[in-house]
Amino acid sequence: MSGKISKTEGEWRQQLTPEQFQICRNKGTEIAFTGQYWDCREDGIYRCVCCDNPLFGSDTKFDSGTGWPSFWDPFSEDAVSTEIDDSHGIRRIEVLCSRCDAHLGHVFGDGPSPTNKRYCINSASLELEENS
Repeated sequence: MSGKISKTEGEWRQQLTPEQFQICRNKGTEIAFTGQYWDCREDGIYRCVCCDNPLFGSDTKFDSGTGWPSFWDPFSEDAVSTEIDDSHGIRRIEVLCSRCDAHLGHVFGDGPSPTNKRYCINSASLELEENS
């Protein structure tokens, strides 16, 4: 991963669609079963829509039944970072792009082996680079 990326709100608004901006920069979420990648079966690398950082590989994607793309492990150890999220009256662990701090989704402890984690990620925060 290269160094941190920091942009103004205006620069992010210019680069992203309104939905991508709401989710990635304002910590929004898309409606379940509506995102581009929730049921995607293509092979490749899911990259951050904001900064192109590789976040997740299709080899760790699984059908969690939640309506969001779910992964059991990030692309690399330093691909994502996490923070405690106490919004909405519940404690969750927020997942962020480690390069640009884009909000990606949340991680839960009910995923498959070997990590038992479910990275529940918004499609709007991702761009799939398909394997050729």
